[in-house]
Amino acid sequence: MIVAPATAGVSRHDVKDLTLAAQGKKRILWADRDMPVLQQVRERFEAERPLQGLRMAACLHVTAETANLVRTLRAGGADLILVASNPLSTQDDVAASLVADFGVGVAAIHGEKPATYYKHVAMALDHRPHVTMDDGADLVTAMVFIALDRLDQFHPEKQKPVRDWAEKFSPADRKTVFKDVIGSMEETTTGVIRLRAMEKDGVLQFPVIAVNDAETKHFFDNRYGTGQSTLDGVIRATNVLLAGKRVVIAGYGWCGKGVALRARGHGAHVIVTEVNPIRALEAAMDGFEVMPMAQAARIGDIFITVTGNKHIVGREHFEVMKDGAMVCNSGHFDIELDLVALNQMTDTYTPNVRHEVDEYKLKGGKRVYVIGSGRLVNLAAAEGHPPSVMDMSFATQALATEYCVKNRGKLPNKVLPVPREVEEYVSTAKLASMGIAIDTLTADQKKYGESWEHGT
Repeated sequence: MIVAPATAGVSRHDVKDLTLAAQGKKRILWADRDMPVLQQVRERFEAERPLQGLRMAACLHVTAETANLVRTLRAGGADLILVASNPLSTQDDVAASLVADFGVGVAAIHGEKPATYYKHVAMALDHRPHVTMDDGADLVTAMVFIALDRLDQFHPEKQKPVRDWAEKFSPADRKTVFKDVIGSMEETTTGVIRLRAMEKDGVLQFPVIAVNDAETKHFFDNRYGTGQSTLDGVIRATNVLLAGKRVVIAGYGWCGKGVALRARGHGAHVIVTEVNPIRALEAAMDGFEVMPMAQAARIGDIFITVTGNKHIVGREHFEVMKDGAMVCNSGHFDIELDLVALNQMTDTYTPNVRHEVDEYKLKGGKRVYVIGSGRLVNLAAAEGHPPSVMDMSFATQALATEYCVKNRGKLPNKVLPVPREVEEYVSTAKLASMGIAIDTLTADQKKYGESWEHGT
């Protein structure tokens, strides 16, 4: 027998301290003033209620910008629970305000241990959502493992809360426990990679819209948001002068391009490492030095990974780094840095030599500094992306959710693109909010662009 979900809301939360709510509300409303497109969507959602009667579970970074997305989804009628997608990305005052001021069920605490993180994931599953949102696909992955009755895939300690929740159901019921899920939205490169692997293996249980791949997301959020907020995190944590430093950026996707551009703007000598020959060629033609990580590790001062893959900086790289090298990650998971190997190489470990900076003194005396525990440096050591750029990403999230709901039962169980009409609406609305007008094609120009008869 499948058990009915608990009711989300103020009574269903796990946050650090509700007395932080007043400061969190100030932060949420400050961000909202710079998110005009999302405001516009929220006003329409409040009038039309396109998500009425639907339960939603969102596993996202709990920031002021995310809070305004949550307010928009709630305005659309969604009964929503929000949990953290990363142990270090939660802003505790924002989480408190969402509970106390906006009546949202939130389970997120900055610095939460893995067991607490997965206890919160289990709370999201217990909400029995019709629609999910993910930053990194942890929520969808848990749902797939449960539906396939692959509970042995869960880590016996840190993921025990999810397994315990799944074991409430019989093996037969596990196969159907998520049968009412309409679809999911995914906002990260890492998450899309995982979801495409699920699709390839034929185990994806419902349609997923790859919000990360939207032009209104990766062109701006990934490039300008990640670029600015990553260096903001590095500078806040270390107070380092970037001018004249060798900054090694692993990965030249949209995030890497943004970080490289901003680092160069600070006067850094930027080195790019890549495995994709086209991206490596692009980096070289953009004026950056390109080399393998094995070579860059010997000369770099600051290392930033943005690849979405594992062990980009490993034992062999730590061994040859100069004394005082700083290492951080702006990809979704901390496994981009092989911290297990670094721990094994370490003679003396000193946490928090500065806030969010840990010192690893290797055997032999050399020191390596890890910023933000190897997790998302822009959220662990700073505030994440500025609201202006998240305005587009979260408006796209909200509208993609509406599209998914309106097309319930019509979409295949695949990773799908954001509809073009959503992209055009968001970009047009953003331009209008910035007071920017653009040209439109005349009837004759449209005809010319659609014809083949005209030649030289």
